[in-house]
Amino acid sequence: MKTLFERVFSGNDEMYAKAVAAVDEAMAKLGPNAPATFGDTAYSLPCFYAMTGKKVATVGEAKAALENEVKAFMTRNSRTKDIFTSGVATALSAEIIELMKYAMAGGTPYADPVMGHFTDAQVRELGVPLVTRDIPGVAVIIGAAPTAEEGVELVKEYQSQGIFVTLVGGIIDQCVEKGVKLGFNVRNVALGYDLSSVAHVVSVALRAAFIFGSVQAGDYEGMWRYTMDRVFAFVNAYAPVDDMTVACGAGAIQLGFPVVTNDTEENNMFRVPKSLIIQPDISKFNATSLEARDIKIKITKIDIPVAFSSAFEGEIVRRGDMQVEFDGSRKTGLELVRAKELSEVEDHRFTLIGPDFDQFEVGSKVDFCMIADVAGKNMNSDFESVFERKFHAYINCMEGVMHTGQRDVIRVRISKAAFEAGVRAKHFAEVLYAKLKSDYDAVIDKCEVTIITDPAECEKFRHEVAIPAYDKRDERLGSLTDENVDQFYTCIMCQSFSPSHVCIVTPERLGLCGAVSWLDAKATNELDPSGPCQIVPKDHIIDENIGRWEEVNDAVKKYSQGALESVTLYSIMEDPMTSCGCFECICGIEPFSNGVVIVNREHAGMTPLGMTFSEMASMTGGGVQTPGFMGHGKHFIASKKFMKAEGGLGRIVWMPKALKDQVAEKVNQSAKELYGVENFCDMIGDETITEDAEALLNYLTEKGHPVLGMDPLM
Repeated sequence: MKTLFERVFSGNDEMYAKAVAAVDEAMAKLGPNAPATFGDTAYSLPCFYAMTGKKVATVGEAKAALENEVKAFMTRNSRTKDIFTSGVATALSAEIIELMKYAMAGGTPYADPVMGHFTDAQVRELGVPLVTRDIPGVAVIIGAAPTAEEGVELVKEYQSQGIFVTLVGGIIDQCVEKGVKLGFNVRNVALGYDLSSVAHVVSVALRAAFIFGSVQAGDYEGMWRYTMDRVFAFVNAYAPVDDMTVACGAGAIQLGFPVVTNDTEENNMFRVPKSLIIQPDISKFNATSLEARDIKIKITKIDIPVAFSSAFEGEIVRRGDMQVEFDGSRKTGLELVRAKELSEVEDHRFTLIGPDFDQFEVGSKVDFCMIADVAGKNMNSDFESVFERKFHAYINCMEGVMHTGQRDVIRVRISKAAFEAGVRAKHFAEVLYAKLKSDYDAVIDKCEVTIITDPAECEKFRHEVAIPAYDKRDERLGSLTDENVDQFYTCIMCQSFSPSHVCIVTPERLGLCGAVSWLDAKATNELDPSGPCQIVPKDHIIDENIGRWEEVNDAVKKYSQGALESVTLYSIMEDPMTSCGCFECICGIEPFSNGVVIVNREHAGMTPLGMTFSEMASMTGGGVQTPGFMGHGKHFIASKKFMKAEGGLGRIVWMPKALKDQVAEKVNQSAKELYGVENFCDMIGDETITEDAEALLNYLTEKGHPVLGMDPLM
């Protein structure tokens, strides 16, 4: 019988040998100078770079990494720490095996249902839900369950709790067999069939330390301490567990991720308290794993016939799978929250005006209005838009239902599967009622929901009630400027991942994640006065042009635990606001044109700076100040406070076309008011025009871009 040391060392040796064979094969076929990259990451060979501080970009460099740094981790003394370093060496060997797959396949070794590598953009996209605990943890399931039914039951149980699920090996086929959806958008990702593919989820954890925690490459102890304290992951390994899996488990435990298995001591498995847990009853894998990683699940029981979880928030319902669609671009489709007096609202009342979903033909487009009337002793009409924006997330969390848009331009699709499961109008009402009451119980005492599907009544409601309500709100929001409010707010929700980052949220500068407006922060503060959004008075202005206040400086110093001394709100050059890592966009100086380039997280291409989004983003984030670079939300681009100190949004010289189209209307309006320029976005370059800095300057000159008349940035 092998000891635990022997099993880990044996598994490490086996994975290392596979890595050597994979590199040698690539060397023979491609040569040492052949590029080797996962793509769409600024952290070349992320796990290896995290642990050693050295980057790998070619097959030859991968071979050297194996023979030197990885080999150095493979200590063989009978000390506990040698188990863990060998576990890390196993993960690094696995990553190199995966890297060689990408090199040999020209960058695309995997096809559906397997995803493999997570891009930096995907890691950043996970930031907000991990911070808010909409994703309370990450599960890594390895191997095949005794039956497909049992495997799928565990996956669905995790999904129902919002856990992000990653799959390795036979469990993938079991999910496919039972028709379980796989993909990043449903937070159920097939990493690969080979055990080496587990490196891709280890990579996510270590890149989180880079992106959100500002842990430096090569800081071995800093890396595993960060993942242990802040990344709530765990491993489930189905029996039989071979030596390589045991060795990978040792690496997982070093990162703080407990391993739960149904393999037994009789089969040479070992118990390590709180780290390597034997649970022979696989129906208890879920509870055992959550307890081991100290993950608390907040459950709101909603009486609907399909699952409700943040895991389904990104689910897409294709036209061919659609039972019915509510399309606000072609029909009347809207959502509205109205604050009313307590006497005007009957709690938990549901009213349907018009036919229910089962009375429409399959595939039809239908008029649809969702109205929630809310009341409470602490209710404020400013909260209406805050609650209303939550409809998007609430409806999307219903399995088989897709929601896009807001206000009176929404689109909702119900899948045939959800319809056949019994989803009807009343279930939409149940979701809105349950979530509004549970999420905002400090201000909502009563809530009733009305759904209208009758076309005439929908159109009447839109013109007589909804549009006037939106217009009144817009007038109120339009009057909210940084100058005419008495206070700003902090937002430190992201400190669970980025300990020194502090957002200062103002009416004209929302949180850089794009999810927290001044009204959101105001509502959060009233709901939880000791929570992440604290009041920042603005009594003592130091410099209005760059946006520096004494109270803002005091707040960032206090809530960053002294990591920051001073922040400006309107400058990219002087003490810019920090970034956590989950920003929607990043802005960086483009020296040729004396302007700035903005790139959004979704854009994978090159920019005129000679850097991708990931490469630009790697220069900021983690709560550090980086003059010349700034993370921000998409809506901030059109703000009159955007880079006000440096001349404003007239500095923008390049954006990806998709982003430019998305913000064009508001940016054009602001540019006209600020500079008297018509159709300003037509003067801004994009990837369809050029990605070259010199060619961009020629384009700006041809268009007469206002940046050409501005003072030098540096």
